[in-house]
Amino acid sequence: MRPTTADTVQGPKPRAPLSFSLPLCYLCVMSANDEIVRILAGAPLFGTLARTDLAACAARFREARFAKSEMLFARGDHGAHLYVIAEGQVRLAVATTEGRELSFQIVGPGDLFGEIALLDGEPRSAEAIALTATTAISLERHEFQRLRAASPAISDAVIAYLCRRLREVSDKLETIALYPLDVRLARFLFAALKGRPEIAGRRTPLELRFSQSELAMLLGASRPKINAALGALEEAGAIGRTADRLFCDRAKLAEIAQWE
Repeated sequence: MRPTTADTVQGPKPRAPLSFSLPLCYLCVMSANDEIVRILAGAPLFGTLARTDLAACAARFREARFAKSEMLFARGDHGAHLYVIAEGQVRLAVATTEGRELSFQIVGPGDLFGEIALLDGEPRSAEAIALTATTAISLERHEFQRLRAASPAISDAVIAYLCRRLREVSDKLETIALYPLDVRLARFLFAALKGRPEIAGRRTPLELRFSQSELAMLLGASRPKINAALGALEEAGAIGRTADRLFCDRAKLAEIAQWE
């Protein structure tokens, strides 16, 4: 009986190269942790930490998603989480029982909020509402306390962050109390340009992504006065306006802002 092709001996077959592979789910976890480390490295409280501390913090964070107009928390709620935004925008505001409301901050990618209740365990001091579909990472208070106990560098970062926030609040109160609206608006826009690339001889585009009414609440003014102040900045050549964005001249904004 003649051997078939399959039975014919043709010498030893070459061995497949050895390979080691990690389970797909493990690679996803690694990728997610790397992304959280990247987000935390750009956040004001965590950005000064060493890579090892960032990695330890990243392992404790969890993703949270919110729909447009969804309330993340209300004033007086039990505060158990700190949030860092990955994508989207959230408005922080306080409101009276009569329905009057004051927006004091709009936070976006890389910004954190909810830290006060996380640190002192007291109820929320403001409400947070998603202005757009928002993805954030959150850290629970108990986990944060464990991280602080394990690494003195995290406690040092918290102290430095709170000192910066106190200085910012002091500067903001000074600006509102002592400077006219066009100066306040110029300072606000100049600060919003932070981190955006500057091209010599060209204005820098800026998309605020919130309404004039919300901008008015942030600067302690009415909507008509904000519109007039924008017009004054445009007339001075500090900004140009289209339907959805501003084009800012940093030098002229800085001059109007009266920086010392």
